[in-house]
Amino acid sequence: MPKAQWDTPKTEDLFRAILAVKTLPEAKRFFRDLLTEEEILEFSKRWQAAQMLDQRIPYSKIVKTTGLSSTTVARVSRWLTRGMNGYTLMLKRLNKGHHAPLSFEKRTSSGVH
Repeated sequence: MPKAQWDTPKTEDLFRAILAVKTLPEAKRFFRDLLTEEEILEFSKRWQAAQMLDQRIPYSKIVKTTGLSSTTVARVSRWLTRGMNGYTLMLKRLNKGHHAPLSFEKRTSSGVH
């Protein structure tokens, strides 16, 4: 299989920097310097969509809850089911040790259960 266009030494260097992040405050600082506020919000909505799709929440509710377009939700769904298993890996890793899957009905405005 040919190497993906985005898989370059420069992107590998970026991923190494991400792997060096050790705490949530460090992650917030690094990503806020790296990305615009809008990009951070967009990525968080896509991650929320992946979590909701994993819980089999209907597209219409995901669109309404996240504000993402139905096209973007469909794209997240496609990557969730036929991507490189990155979403699946993180969903499993973050749900490990939890008795129940992530719930969007119970979230507060701060995003904490």
